[in-house]
Amino acid sequence: MKKTLFEGVATALITPMNSDGSVDYASLDKLVDWQIKEGVSALVACGTTGEASTLTDEEHRQVISHVVKKANKRVPVIAGTGSNDLDYALSLTKYACEAGADAVLTVTPYYNKATQAGLIQMFTKLADASTVPVILYNVPSRTGVNIEPSTYKALADHKNIIAIKEANGNISKIVETMSYVTGKLDMYSGNDDQIVPIMSLGGKGVISVVSNILPRKTSELCAKFLAGDIEGAAKLQFDLHAVIDSLFSEVNPIPVKAAMAKMGYGTNTLRLPLTPMSEAKYEVMLKLMREQGLDV
Repeated sequence: MKKTLFEGVATALITPMNSDGSVDYASLDKLVDWQIKEGVSALVACGTTGEASTLTDEEHRQVISHVVKKANKRVPVIAGTGSNDLDYALSLTKYACEAGADAVLTVTPYYNKATQAGLIQMFTKLADASTVPVILYNVPSRTGVNIEPSTYKALADHKNIIAIKEANGNISKIVETMSYVTGKLDMYSGNDDQIVPIMSLGGKGVISVVSNILPRKTSELCAKFLAGDIEGAAKLQFDLHAVIDSLFSEVNPIPVKAAMAKMGYGTNTLRLPLTPMSEAKYEVMLKLMREQGLDV
């Protein structure tokens, strides 16, 4: 049996930036410490929420190393190492392994729009090269390609592939996938508004955006479900619904970056083509954050 990496919440960390667009490592340190103190189970460095697509190669590697060192084995650190270029994904994956990451998160290749056969070959080569567990990341709304249940089935026996971050939003497809891979691959929700539904199908938790701002409450939701308090978990899912919607009212990570800046983690600085959140949606988000007890 493969070992479960974590149960509960892994926060897909923002990458705080200074007003000149450089990485704000002091704020990143503060964020890592606060997330762990608030009870999250793992951290993701350089995922979609971390603006990996506009970090330079050097920055990408530095942020992974920085989060690994700051976390200091208090919780597992998962490094985003996916790319639409296999050789680059292999390079990042090998670097993350050497830097001490506990796992890697590999998104489907984007723009190329690989066939399912291509996905199987690419993920197999990445898993063969990795010395740490591999989590497959499916987010077809961003990449233009979906990992089909039969593809997960074909990959499930690879010893290094241990889990799925599933953000396809299609519960029927998720049911089919779990019918093939339960006991072979863990599943984590990639959508904050589907934590309870996916955990009800055997999911282990969530790789989360909302936990950037509400790590304790998101962790509590998962803990309640894991403890058998399904009703309590569902109530928290409902309670978080509006603020989750606001965090996705513009493309991620635009809203969460604005929210975190207001909370004192870096500035509201993004790299083009991402632009700051519209004022109207920003004010709605702040109102909802205040309703969650945040002092913003």
